[in-house]
Amino acid sequence: MSQTTLSVRMDADIKKRFDTFCADAGMNATVAVNMFARAVLREQRIPFAITGSDDPFYSIKNQARLKAAMDQLEVGAGTAHDLIETDNG
Repeated sequence: MSQTTLSVRMDADIKKRFDTFCADAGMNATVAVNMFARAVLREQRIPFAITGSDDPFYSIKNQARLKAAMDQLEVGAGTAHDLIETDNG
């Protein structure tokens, strides 16, 4: 089987902690990444849940506000300017 190289950039501390985890599990990072890639291909999905972020953009309140504004635009009400909160009221 032909081999190739995958180069990934990540935070140095995360890499160090990942390498430590892999060593504790009896493998190296290459084996872990290959296991991940095979699981993705086998399952045809990311093999774990991806959860929300603490980023306020993804808050339920902000998402509801954005959806309401987009719904208004789709029916011809409001303007693109309504999507942006301003200090003018």
